[in-house]
Amino acid sequence: MTEPEIVIRGAHSSPYSLKMRAVLRYRQIPHRWALRGSPVDDLPQTKVPVIPALGWTDGQGGYSHVMTDSSPQITKLEEDFAGRSLVPSDPALAFIDFLLEDFADEWVTKAMYHYRWTYEADIEKAGWLLPLDANLQMPDDVHAAMHDGIIERQVGRRALVGSTDGNLPIIEGSYITLLQILQDHLGRHDFVLGDRPGRVDFALYGQLKPMLWWDPTPMALGVEHAPRAVNWIERVDDLSWIAVDGDNGWFDLDGLDDSVNALLKEAGHTYAPFMIANAAALDSGADEMRCEIEGITYRQAPFGYQGKCLTWLREAYAALGAEDQARVDDVLAGTGCEALLA
Repeated sequence: MTEPEIVIRGAHSSPYSLKMRAVLRYRQIPHRWALRGSPVDDLPQTKVPVIPALGWTDGQGGYSHVMTDSSPQITKLEEDFAGRSLVPSDPALAFIDFLLEDFADEWVTKAMYHYRWTYEADIEKAGWLLPLDANLQMPDDVHAAMHDGIIERQVGRRALVGSTDGNLPIIEGSYITLLQILQDHLGRHDFVLGDRPGRVDFALYGQLKPMLWWDPTPMALGVEHAPRAVNWIERVDDLSWIAVDGDNGWFDLDGLDDSVNALLKEAGHTYAPFMIANAAALDSGADEMRCEIEGITYRQAPFGYQGKCLTWLREAYAALGAEDQARVDDVLAGTGCEALLA
């Protein structure tokens, strides 16, 4: 059997792995899923041992290159493979899609981590099931030890991603708001930006899949507040079946559904102040970043990668022509997201 051009190293418990596997499925790009640590995981190690890793095969039993980070991976796939694009041809709409992808990747992920490692039922389920990704046949004593170890490590890292008692009402409130927006939006449209999926759909899917189909506490909230979103998650897992008509199917930028504006406002009230304060703390060398979100002071240690994300977002905006920048400005005005580009 001929080796597919793309191999993806991932894990069933990894939101970004699920995101990129769903991207490959939707785009109908031949690929092989290599469960991390399994016998078929033959990708070279990356500089930073994170997943997902995408490897481009060289046709000779090896790999021409391997890369990490889901957003750059999507961009590279767009360059290498034609058809069924995730990126709108309208540069201004593509920027809005990129911004909302980052909102999901860098803000919604906090809720994913928070729910999994805060409540006892979620902690125990994760502690027993996640180690089995590495080896389904691991001995019971090893399994028990890994259960204890992964819980100790992951619960201990909660504060690093902002999951603290002080931030709890912000993170959990934002999750409920997101569910309510999706419940409204999915009552009219199959995807965030129209009748076909964009980057934001797969980013939201990656973070929501654990919360809506795996972890007990956020899953119950999903069924209560957004049953449409719960069903949507299963659809986005594999969209290889969906028909795509050339470059058609996107909203016009001046005809965005009101629920898209609501999503931008949620990003503007939460993600935007967080990203700006994080960048300021990194610039000043502060040990803690602080910002006001919904009248509550949000605190956590600054995070370098999210500083890079804000830089990439601003670079993408700067690369737009003046007319497209003005169109983006019109959409973002009053949402709070405009502060990201100041």
